Amino acid sequence: MSSSRPILLRFESKNGQFRLTVNPTDHFPTLLSKILDNLPKDADSRTLTLSNKPHGGEDRLLSSLKGVAIERVGLRHGDKLYIKYNEQPRINGNSVAPAATTSQPHNSSNRLNGLPILPAEDLLTAPLPQTSPTTTIRNPWEVVQQSPLDDRLDKKDGKIPRPRDQKMCRHGPKGMCDYCMPLEPYSAKYLEEKKIKHLSFHSYLRKINSATNKPELKSSFMPPLSEPYYRVKPDCPSGHPQWPEGICTKCQPSAITLQPQPFRMVDHVEFASPSLIESFLNFWRLGGAQRIGFLYGHYEEYTEVPLGIKAVVEAIYEAPQIDEIDGCTLNEWENEREVDEVAHLCGLQKIGVIFTDLIDAGMGDGKVICKRHMDSYYLSSLEVAFSARMQARHPKPTKWSDTGRFGSNFVTCVMSGDEDGNISISAFQASNSAVEMVRADIIEPSADPTVMLVQSDEGEDEAGRRTRYIPEVFYRRINEYGASVQENAKPSFPVEYLYVTLTHGFPKEPTGIFNVSDFPIENREIIGQGQELRTVASKLGVSSDKIDGQKSVKSIADFHLLCFLHGMGILSKEEESLLCHVARSHDIAEGFQLLNTPGWATLLAILQESGERPPKRPSPAVFQAERQGYFDANEQLAKRFKGASLR
Repeated sequence: MSSSRPILLRFESKNGQFRLTVNPTDHFPTLLSKILDNLPKDADSRTLTLSNKPHGGEDRLLSSLKGVAIERVGLRHGDKLYIKYNEQPRINGNSVAPAATTSQPHNSSNRLNGLPILPAEDLLTAPLPQTSPTTTIRNPWEVVQQSPLDDRLDKKDGKIPRPRDQKMCRHGPKGMCDYCMPLEPYSAKYLEEKKIKHLSFHSYLRKINSATNKPELKSSFMPPLSEPYYRVKPDCPSGHPQWPEGICTKCQPSAITLQPQPFRMVDHVEFASPSLIESFLNFWRLGGAQRIGFLYGHYEEYTEVPLGIKAVVEAIYEAPQIDEIDGCTLNEWENEREVDEVAHLCGLQKIGVIFTDLIDAGMGDGKVICKRHMDSYYLSSLEVAFSARMQARHPKPTKWSDTGRFGSNFVTCVMSGDEDGNISISAFQASNSAVEMVRADIIEPSADPTVMLVQSDEGEDEAGRRTRYIPEVFYRRINEYGASVQENAKPSFPVEYLYVTLTHGFPKEPTGIFNVSDFPIENREIIGQGQELRTVASKLGVSSDKIDGQKSVKSIADFHLLCFLHGMGILSKEEESLLCHVARSHDIAEGFQLLNTPGWATLLAILQESGERPPKRPSPAVFQAERQGYFDANEQLAKRFKGASLR
């Protein structure tokens, strides 16, 4: 039977040490008021943690020990516990005391019958917001759900096999030595031989993880990836007012030294069919203006690069935009979520953006002017900033980062002229540093496309407060003597430090899931191409007197048609899911199952009423006028279009 005599426990925090006399039968939550009396007033009791070791011990929230007696955990007279806690946020130098509710106990309040009121457990177990880059996740490898492709690549060792060297190997066929042992996926020698410019993401991950976590040391695992953060950190523990009223060395960002990023999140961009590019390029050929579209597809393993990833483009959706000869402006995309939903039903996602930058050479042979080359630029500063914003909107979830995300798989493709005057495609990605510098409002595009400008820290809001903090920015370059020197990036620096290049190509045989591409593309009314019910009826084989079911099934494998049918709102969710499945699998049996659904029958009835009608027979008066020479076709055409507007 345990003794009920009082015992003495020692406590140590970052503010010092103190002792408490307690009864072994007391529960841990009853110690909260005594502990808070020995801590600063701004100590947040919701984060109060007890541990048996100063570092690497078992940390337990005090509120989670409800119903646990002191003697139950084996504490004896004179034992020491270590206390950890966070400070309450401050505004204008004063700590913000929460309201006296059951969710926040305090030193001298929120007590009932002498016992503190504990925080609600649901508030303590609520996940941290993922919008703040400074928020770290405890054990991200347990809670972060990454893509199945990343899970498969994580299980592979990525070793590069090598054959037996006939000159250097002296062992038998089952032996191995330094000359024939497999290489690591990040081997610099192998990458140089294969002319691979950048490491793949998973190869880079293996490289830094081998240096961060070493199993032979038997130390606790640490996530090897950490996103760059160039903004002033909120909730500084030093106690000064929030930025811009106050700043210190703990919360201000460190100086930035730009270097070319050694890895890339995606290694290759593959267009499933050349017809995707032809359809997208036809807008420039017909209208002479530039065009931008969003890429929908999926990610696959790219075997040409160790542990590589490729983005497979299955469709290009052209959002509402204003197109001009020298560029284009995106308008508000009201149905973006609906298009994403259709893509999700087809097993696709938004993976990138593509735009044209073409000028006809005027020779009449289809040649274009080469604007992007070694002596000018490959990607302008404005395009890098745009790509960085798009990648910031599509972060990549990964369990190897302390914040649960790292970089982005979003790609950028440019169609422009090459040195031979032909139209070519180039693929890029903004570096992780570029994405964070755009988030922090540190850089801005320049009129010179080859350089990026560093912002000044003189920006103010309406209240006259500074809106940005610009740290020192440097970059390294090779000078005329072949030495690596560090230069100040202000006021501008080369844009090449902010992006990485990708390879691109087409499969030997078109493998696209959408094998039909004759339905008009959306938002092309300016060149006389519109999406109408008559076009849908003709494509699905619907007329006033018959319905061709087999043609309907074969014709729905068109992403633009699926988006149009979704916008009509006739099919139910189950029917629309079946429609997208048939469009993806091309299964005739399931296609005829779709034809028997009530929603599809309603759609066909609407199309029959508004579809193509047979031409009317001309009246006898028209025949008589034609014979006598009184009929003027141009006059009749003018009467038909009288009062029409081209707005």
